[in-house]
Amino acid sequence: MPTKASEARSSEARTRAEASFRKEERAKDGAKAMMEYQAHGRIVREKTAKLRALRLAKEAAEKAVEPTKKTAAGKV
Repeated sequence: MPTKASEARSSEARTRAEASFRKEERAKDGAKAMMEYQAHGRIVREKTAKLRALRLAKEAAEKAVEPTKKTAAGKV
């Protein structure tokens, strides 16, 4: 038959085990959140780089067309 002392020890052990489990779960959740955060940041940087390249290409094309318009306007 269990005594009060052994019940108290098992209760304390259970409490420590549950606390340890919760701590491990928080660590796993934190690691998962960090990976998601880093992945999101990488995606944003990739999209930004792509949009920047498109904008620069568009600006370069507009500059190439601009001198042609000026020379054509001067001839008229």
